[in-house]
Amino acid sequence: MPTVDVYNMSGEKVREIDLNDTVFGCEIKPHLLHDVVVWQLANRRAATAKTKTRKEVSGGGTKPYRQKGTGRARAGSNRSPLWRHGGVSFGPNGRKYARRLPKKVRNQALCSALTMKLQENVMKVVDAITLERPKTKLYAAALGKLGMDNSLVVMGSMNPDASLASRNLSSSKLLDVRGLNVYDILKYKGLVLDVEAVQYIEERLKG
Repeated sequence: MPTVDVYNMSGEKVREIDLNDTVFGCEIKPHLLHDVVVWQLANRRAATAKTKTRKEVSGGGTKPYRQKGTGRARAGSNRSPLWRHGGVSFGPNGRKYARRLPKKVRNQALCSALTMKLQENVMKVVDAITLERPKTKLYAAALGKLGMDNSLVVMGSMNPDASLASRNLSSSKLLDVRGLNVYDILKYKGLVLDVEAVQYIEERLKG
């Protein structure tokens, strides 16, 4: 059972806590991390690409010219894909990119990502994420004292001050623990969890 130090927002150690082996000490499975990231990015894609087929393009109600005697190829509509301003053959048509992935696979990947951050020594636990005022400068300074300038910060319960202070800081992202995901964990170099978030994660993923 891994034991980690708990810090305050000044970067000072205040105590230690034990972490659940199932969540923070599991086998790291890179293929599951890959599968979940691909799944997340695919689900984010908007199916907005759309072209008009020959039946959707306006016009084309009459035959452009007579069938025989012109020396030209036969044509029944000026909205044929062969014609300029005609319809498009085999173009994108609102395809949906979303796919399904078993919940067990998603949970195992999340445990792998958390374990990897702990093993790489880039995860820190804080007692609580609090600020005197909702200022980005104070928030950035607190992360600097923790050595987590480029990090994903996960809170058990969001508070307005931290939420406001973090919005203009591009090198960090503040996230409610209920929205914790593999992509964001891997995107940022560090991971900061408050004690409440750790308890929620262990309760959710301990199996």
